[in-house]
Amino acid sequence: MKKYFPYIVLIAALTLASSAAYYSVYGISKLFSAATIAVAIMAGTLEASKLIAATYLHRYWKKINFLLKFYLTTAVIILMIITSIGIYGFLTAAYQTTANELFVMNKEIAVIEMKKSRYQEQLDGYVDEKNQLTNSITELTKGLSNNKVQWKDKETGQILTSTSSSTRRVLKTQLDDFKIQKNNVNKKIESLTDSVTKLDIQVLDIQSNSTVTNEIGPLKYVSELLDRPMNQVVNWFILIFIFVFDPFAIVLLISANKAFDIASEKVDDYYTARNKMVYDHTINNTSESNDTTWDEDEAEKRMDIIGQNGNEGLHYKKDPPIPGKTIIKS
Repeated sequence: MKKYFPYIVLIAALTLASSAAYYSVYGISKLFSAATIAVAIMAGTLEASKLIAATYLHRYWKKINFLLKFYLTTAVIILMIITSIGIYGFLTAAYQTTANELFVMNKEIAVIEMKKSRYQEQLDGYVDEKNQLTNSITELTKGLSNNKVQWKDKETGQILTSTSSSTRRVLKTQLDDFKIQKNNVNKKIESLTDSVTKLDIQVLDIQSNSTVTNEIGPLKYVSELLDRPMNQVVNWFILIFIFVFDPFAIVLLISANKAFDIASEKVDDYYTARNKMVYDHTINNTSESNDTTWDEDEAEKRMDIIGQNGNEGLHYKKDPPIPGKTIIKS
């Protein structure tokens, strides 16, 4: 698994960098919609060059001069900022569509709420009128039941008492009139109450049938929690997002290069130690031989063994131990 890990890091880095490049190119092309294709090609080549420049800086940092380091580092940073601007443009454009839908929905609800407010004002007025009629009816009923008519003059507001039969007939007529008025007011109250209820249901239908409500639900809660406008909360979220996106892709790419360097160093160390051991073994065997002449064929054969050495050292043959010599085992 260790030998595959650098490739995993590289794939993750390239995937993230490709995503950032796509969103950036899309966002920048929207800013310059008059030349979309040309801008997309330009932005795409700059994105690819940025990754190559970042890799080059990592691999040859100690071998290049200061001016080249300074220019390439500055270029990579500027291109990262341009990428972030492009991503910001893409995300804000995407949110603007949602914001427009939300604006239309809020306008519809505002119109309904305004209409509901007018109905509610009328309803409150009729409720007050009903209460006044109820009090007047109660007072007239009490006066008639006690054979003494006590009633409240509508104009002066004074309580009058009378025992005249003609007055009783007038008050009885007035009582009946109040009851009729009360019935009419009740009908108006019922009608207005139904209208207000229908408007409330209409608002709920708009909110429940709109996808915008579900899309911005979490942000709406954050906006209410922080007591900040929705647009400001969305802007904060986008800024946090872009500050992580492209820089993280560059860091992952550098990490992938570092992982490959570490893996390569381990392989080189293995080859160096293994070949040195074989070479020393070969020299020792030659010096212990009774034949002091140089056997060129044998030397070539042993060097072929060294050249053919794989990662696992499968091409090496085990030589018999030499008396008085210690063989280092790998």
